[in-house]
Amino acid sequence: MFIPATAPASARQNRTLEVSEISALLDRPLINLVFEAAAVHRRHHDPLRIQCSQLLSVKTGGCPEDCGYCSQSAHSKTAVEAEQLLSVAKTLEEARRAKEGGADRFCMGAAWREVRDGKDFDAVVEMVEGVKELGLEACVTLGMLAPHQAQRLQAAGLDYYNHNLDTGRSHYDEVVTTHSYDERLATLAAVRDAGIHVCSGGILGLGEAREARAELLAELANLEPQPESVPINSLVPIEGTPMGEEQGIDWSELVSVVAAARILMPRTTIRLSAGRRGLTEEAQALCFLAGANSIFMGDQLLTTPNPEPSTDAALFAKLGLQPASGS
Repeated sequence: MFIPATAPASARQNRTLEVSEISALLDRPLINLVFEAAAVHRRHHDPLRIQCSQLLSVKTGGCPEDCGYCSQSAHSKTAVEAEQLLSVAKTLEEARRAKEGGADRFCMGAAWREVRDGKDFDAVVEMVEGVKELGLEACVTLGMLAPHQAQRLQAAGLDYYNHNLDTGRSHYDEVVTTHSYDERLATLAAVRDAGIHVCSGGILGLGEAREARAELLAELANLEPQPESVPINSLVPIEGTPMGEEQGIDWSELVSVVAAARILMPRTTIRLSAGRRGLTEEAQALCFLAGANSIFMGDQLLTTPNPEPSTDAALFAKLGLQPASGS
C-alpha cells in the first residue's frame, strides 16, 4: 500500500518507496494529482513565495562527457566554443548584479567531468567565499567530486552542490556513457557527508518512458535525508547534440512530475528549471500550484535561453507571487 509523504514520519520510517508505487502516482488523473500536491505544498511552504536563483557558466564548453542533451560536450558539434574559467572578479561582478536583480542564491557551473585540485579549483573556492560575502547563498555544479573537495567547499561556505541524476537508471545509458549512475550517487554522498545541501533532479524529454521518470523520483525520494533542492528540467533541444531532434514532452507530463515530486518530498524546494521559456503562463501557473517553488532568474541558463526578467515579473504579478527574499 502506498504511504504518502504527508503521513507521519513513523509510518514512513525505514520504508523504501517502490517504483511501481510512484508509477501509479504519475498515472493518477492530473486534476486529482495537482489537488493533492497543492495541499501538501501549503502544509509545508508559503504558496506565494518563490525562491529565485541565478546561474552563471563560469567555465563553458569542452566537457569530455558525452551527455546527449548538452551543448557543452566535446563529443557534439554545437555553436558553443570552449572557454577558460572566468576570473573571480568577473564572477563576483555577475553575482552583485544577480543580487540587485532579486536573486537570493547565486549558482556557478563549470563544464568539467570532475573537480581537479589546482588553481582552477582554488579560484572556484574563492568565488564561493566572495558570493557568501555578498550575502547570497552559494551553489556550484562542477561535476564529480571527491570527499576532500566537498569538505573544502563546505569550509568556504558553500550552501548547495548541484549534481543531477538526469533520468531513471534504466534509461541512463541512452543519455550518457562516460560516467555511471553510481558515480553520480557517490558524489551526492560526498556532498551530504560534508554537510552541504544536496541539489539534484533530472531532465524530462530525453526519450524516456514514464517508468524512467518514476525511477528518477524514487531514487531522489529514497535518499536519506531527501535532497533540499530538486530541479525539474524540460529538455531544450540543441542543434548538433544527439538529442537535438527530440520533441520534448507535453506540459501535462511536466506538471504531473512536479506534483508527484511535491507529494513524495514535501519539504524539498522544487525548482522549475530549464525549458520554462517553452511553457505557457498557464502551464507554469499549474506547476506553481502543484508545488514548484523556485525558478532561475536571468535570460540565460548556462547556454540555454531563459525567460526575460520582465516576463517573469509580469507572470509573478498576475499570480500574486513574490520572490522569497522580497518583502
